[in-house]
Amino acid sequence: MKLRTCFLVIAATAFTIALPALHALDNGVARTPPMGWNSWNKFACDGLNEHVVRATADAIAGNGMKDAGYVYVNLDDCWQSGRDAEGNIVVDQEKFPSGIKALADYIHSKGLKLGVYTDVGTKTCAGRPGSIGHEYQDARQYAAWGVDYVKEDWCNTLPGQNAEASYTLMRDALAATGRPIVFSICEWGKNTPWLWAGPIGNLWRATDDIQDCWNCKKPWGGNGVAQIIELMGAPGVESYAGPGHWNDPDMLEVGNGGMTTEEDRAHFSMWAMFAAPLLVGTDIANMSADTKSILLNRAVIAVDQDALGEAARRVKKDGDIEVWSRPLADGSRAVTLLNLSATPVSTGVAWTEIGYPAALRATVRDLWSDKEVTDQTDHYAAQVAPHGVVMVTIKPHN
Repeated sequence: MKLRTCFLVIAATAFTIALPALHALDNGVARTPPMGWNSWNKFACDGLNEHVVRATADAIAGNGMKDAGYVYVNLDDCWQSGRDAEGNIVVDQEKFPSGIKALADYIHSKGLKLGVYTDVGTKTCAGRPGSIGHEYQDARQYAAWGVDYVKEDWCNTLPGQNAEASYTLMRDALAATGRPIVFSICEWGKNTPWLWAGPIGNLWRATDDIQDCWNCKKPWGGNGVAQIIELMGAPGVESYAGPGHWNDPDMLEVGNGGMTTEEDRAHFSMWAMFAAPLLVGTDIANMSADTKSILLNRAVIAVDQDALGEAARRVKKDGDIEVWSRPLADGSRAVTLLNLSATPVSTGVAWTEIGYPAALRATVRDLWSDKEVTDQTDHYAAQVAPHGVVMVTIKPHN
């Protein structure tokens, strides 16, 4: 369970339809959605330490995840303990006795990259020192350590503090270091960041914190996977995603035990459809075979990482049955048939619903069963398990 002071409740109506930003941040990183691991969902504050992070890096480097694209090893809240007399951020020596520079060197030696966490307010969500008033000082320290990714949260802000201005300040501070650093904006969608964050961050949280459940909205604002899917389905939100700037529906809960394998598979599929960052939030060093098979599905990862960078939109909704479509760089479509209900259903997608003529001949490949149907015309239909998806690519014949 997350122990964060995130008391925001976001309604789908909070999403505002507007033209996408004309300019986007181009700092040379995150041209496809970042992939890696974040410590919070599994280890939170108490479980985070140097041993866990090094073991995670070892596992990612050796179990096929690095080769699949998972390269960021990100520390969330609680790696820092205070500031020294000069205002420099101080590492928690009990958790990280070797320091962050040594940890970065170790992670880099594995061919991976290190991320750290901070906050725009006076304190982080767990009460550690925030970066307000120390943005340039902190950014210089991160760069000196060899940090490759910075996530900045939105807890303990000042009355009337402006989100766009606060995150712009950290963007400029990171840029001034000269080091390419992914910048992750984490203000929970409170200030409709998709409208302004494109030129500021490489990704921005579009929803409140995820919970390890299918359907379990929390009183303080946490969302289950089904609730996040609904929020991400608001018309127009997908139009703000693109190379170097991504909507972030929060980190993955796959493998943490709160959902079935079918639900975890649906969760992973929809994040790939959203062109979302794939930041694993489980104990990678000890994950199950089912979890590993989900996280290493190369066909689903390829959809997430597609070079076109165009996120999916919901093209059909009939109660708890939805169809989502995402254009891909080769002219094909990724499509999910999503069943939010507790009973199995038969459903399908018509070619005209995804921008193809009805007479088009296409090859349909199921990305989870790895089965292919050739010479399909007009539509595709399938049986979808409860809380599950059928995820396919639909590729026109030459």
